[in-house]
Amino acid sequence: MALTKPRIIELLLVTTLPTMFVAAHRLPSAWLVVAVLVGGSLAAGGANALNMVYDRDIDARMERTRHRPLVTGEVTPAAATVFAVTLEVAAFGILWGAANLLAAVLAVGATAFYMLVYTMWLKRSTSQNIVIGGAAGAVPVLVGWSAVTGRLGWAPLLLFGIVFLWTPPHFWALAVRYRDDYRAADVPMLPSVRRLEVVTFQIVVYTVAVVALSLCLPLVANVGAVYLVAAGAAGAAFIGSAINLRRDSTPRRAMRLFGFSITYLTVVFVAMGVDAVVHHP
Repeated sequence: MALTKPRIIELLLVTTLPTMFVAAHRLPSAWLVVAVLVGGSLAAGGANALNMVYDRDIDARMERTRHRPLVTGEVTPAAATVFAVTLEVAAFGILWGAANLLAAVLAVGATAFYMLVYTMWLKRSTSQNIVIGGAAGAVPVLVGWSAVTGRLGWAPLLLFGIVFLWTPPHFWALAVRYRDDYRAADVPMLPSVRRLEVVTFQIVVYTVAVVALSLCLPLVANVGAVYLVAAGAAGAAFIGSAINLRRDSTPRRAMRLFGFSITYLTVVFVAMGVDAVVHHP
């Protein structure tokens, strides 16, 4: 369980399930929902386990991660790798069998991107690591959509964009709290290498961008007033929280923004799922 990082998986499923509702214009079949959620969880869990294998040297130098099983020696790198690959193979088989090949390729492709592009390359080399690497966390919406429709389009790409733009302010808020950890591990997360004034400005910019993009969803998907009201209210609060961090760049304020960013994404996606079902019962 620790290797799969279940709290991260929960957040990915919060975006996947409502996306399936929007794609189906109604409640999709229970069997497909279960298969996609299980397959998606396995793919994400495998990615997280592989990340722990590769980053065990960094994790050992960070207070926040020094108790992870590969650091403490509870699990060997070889065993964790076998476990992770098994999860990926199972995820591919479940998604291909219950949904379609596109959904399966997207899910496992996200793991490959997360490991090869983010973990092995960007994370240790650039302060823009999470901006580009965060794309992996936005792929589950594409998996959910393609599982229902068998194809992609403007609506799932916009949903991808919402999660993509949401990731930097979400993660940078956490990194503000643990900036000394990242410095100790020599990982160039933006808050560990730039002044907080620069970081908080970037957080506000990305927050405004994600809220603006979220309000464009009715142009390409079957959502309306229920979604707009919820997304607008949650977005205003999200922007307000980001501005508060800019005014008071303390670790405590950063963690408040981190926590609310999760609430924001949950509200936006749950609202779109409810709205899609209400409009097309």
